[in-house]
Amino acid sequence: MNAIDELTDSFSRLPGIGKKSAGRLVNYILKADAHWVQRFATQLATLQEKIHPCSICGAWTEDDVCPVCADPLRDHSLICVVEQPQDVATIESAHEYSGVFHVLGGVIAPLEGIGPDQLRIAPLIERVRGGEVKEVILATNPTVEGDTTALYLQRLLSPVDGLRVTRLASGLPVGGDLEYADKLTLARSFRGRQTF
Repeated sequence: MNAIDELTDSFSRLPGIGKKSAGRLVNYILKADAHWVQRFATQLATLQEKIHPCSICGAWTEDDVCPVCADPLRDHSLICVVEQPQDVATIESAHEYSGVFHVLGGVIAPLEGIGPDQLRIAPLIERVRGGEVKEVILATNPTVEGDTTALYLQRLLSPVDGLRVTRLASGLPVGGDLEYADKLTLARSFRGRQTF
């Protein structure tokens, strides 16, 4: 196996990149400016040294506390619970949410051996019991595991006095056609319908 094959194999291990895409990336890098390739290699090599989970919410950050948690203008009484650190960036890109986050680090998946103890649930409970939190938004993915995790958290958090536990709405996407919607999406759309 030569250097091209080795790098192609490494790139193909990344999510969403097959052998053909990996090969195109390798060929792009071979033709690219040497200074850019060197900078890219350095950035890649030092990424895990520079980036780590926020000590409060678990989102990726270079500092001890991420910019969202450190922002005094954010609504710290509102916590959005997500599965992974990259979900924070996805929600932030919509510019619709002004609260803070809590990253679980996964979902409850018994078939994969992941139970509640493997997730960052205890720190969430500590934050809620601190008394400042008024609402927890469960923003796990609408999958069996995501729904199971949301239900588990809802049952765990609902006894807390004065705390509102909500779930992100799910249903038909904007611009979508009914004929292409699956049964689960349609069912969720009907259950989550609203008056206007």
